[in-house]
Amino acid sequence: MCPACWAAVHPLRPPLCSTCGDSLPSWRVISIAMSVCARCRRRSFRLQREGVDRSRSGGAYEGALRDIIHAFKYEGRRSLAVPLARMMRAAGADVLRDADAIVPVPLHAIRRLWRGFNQASDLARRLDQRVVHALWRTRATAPQTGLTASARRRNVRTAFGISPVLAGRTRSRFIAGRVIVLIDDVSTTGATLDACARVLKEAGATEVRALTAARALSRT
Repeated sequence: MCPACWAAVHPLRPPLCSTCGDSLPSWRVISIAMSVCARCRRRSFRLQREGVDRSRSGGAYEGALRDIIHAFKYEGRRSLAVPLARMMRAAGADVLRDADAIVPVPLHAIRRLWRGFNQASDLARRLDQRVVHALWRTRATAPQTGLTASARRRNVRTAFGISPVLAGRTRSRFIAGRVIVLIDDVSTTGATLDACARVLKEAGATEVRALTAARALSRT
């Protein structure tokens, strides 16, 4: 990717939703109570408790950044993980700070075999943090593209579990009582991230944050 492509990436700048990291109109940050976007305010109390506590993204999932991620993810341009991770470190310094480990969102084994790599794992390895492969995909799911927010949540419900490798004392060492940061390439509605956060919290994580390369901005 040429310098002009990277220069065309639209970073997410404050004011941002204190929960999901979506852009906010400046008038919404007059008070702390209004520093949460409309979508997060509509989340149920249960989802607020079980889902991701705080999320940040490198930039808006549109234009140049969308093209870059497509090249990385679908065209096998794995070297793009380096500049994407650099962008993520800058945007997500607050969510990475004091975290105990980062956990990439897993692909199902069949999709991982078909693609040849897990883009979330490639990004995680370049964030200069302890990487723990704590999750595994328990079942294949339909692609999320084109699904509504509620359909996305149904699609990934029960689709994740704790990796069998992290059993007993190993699980307690890396998850229980820890602050975990989930890593993925794109957050759209946050359904996948929330499903992963629920599993980690059930395993004892005290806080689950998320950091992605890009975020699809809400228009509401």
